[in-house]
Amino acid sequence: MKNSISTFISAKKSGVKLTMLTAYDYSMSKIIDECDVNGILVGDSLGMVCLGYKDTLSVTMDDMLHHSKAVARGAKNALVVSDMPFMSYQTSIYDAVKNAGRFIQEARAQAVKLEGGAVVCPQIEAIVNAQIPVMGHIGLTPQSVNMFGGFKVQGKNSEDAQKLIEDAKKIEAAGAFAVVLECIPSKLAAIISKEISIPTIGIGAGPGCDGQVLVYQDMLNMFSDFKPKFVKNFANVGDLMREGFESYVRDVNEGTFPSEEHCFKISEEILSKLY
Repeated sequence: MKNSISTFISAKKSGVKLTMLTAYDYSMSKIIDECDVNGILVGDSLGMVCLGYKDTLSVTMDDMLHHSKAVARGAKNALVVSDMPFMSYQTSIYDAVKNAGRFIQEARAQAVKLEGGAVVCPQIEAIVNAQIPVMGHIGLTPQSVNMFGGFKVQGKNSEDAQKLIEDAKKIEAAGAFAVVLECIPSKLAAIISKEISIPTIGIGAGPGCDGQVLVYQDMLNMFSDFKPKFVKNFANVGDLMREGFESYVRDVNEGTFPSEEHCFKISEEILSKLY
């Protein structure tokens, strides 16, 4: 059954935990979609795990649309949510609605996600008024990494914690159907989750959230540049891939691949006519 924003809202009401993973291409989208996840996030994290940037700030609309199109083709059941990249919604409400519309119309995503609290609520409201579902994102918002002075846990003092609670409420009031809580103390995230009626999706925010999201390269041990504290390795796919690549190189060098079973045949009679 196709997941929708109604699925997310109903899960919150019934206490069912939601699951999301990132994907950036067709093949991975198909695999994840077959595993009953509720949502696939085409994250601007692709800047780091796919394109090799040090952060998400260099990711463009063209990048996001390109990857979102591929993911949407592979996802039949999961709700596809696309990240709006840096400067695609901050410049004006018009730009926010226009760019959000491109994800729906061109990429065939079902929702968009944008970072920020009260400051982006006018954009959230306008996008929702354009009949485009919006997922919010507060806490550690990677597009604001320069303002934060690095990738740091947010909401650790009373003033910042109170602001996050208020931001979550304002995002709900603006019409978002869910909100990501990133790198927030788990007890604070649990409070936020109880204070609002829309589902919270945690990443580094503890078990009190209504759902969880992870970057698939992190949870499969495929990305080695750094490992966030909140990541659990669910499978060592990175090691298996290295073993496979090394075996391939060895077999080619030794002449054992390709073997006869991997080759196509032609009759000797036809070959004799070639000379």
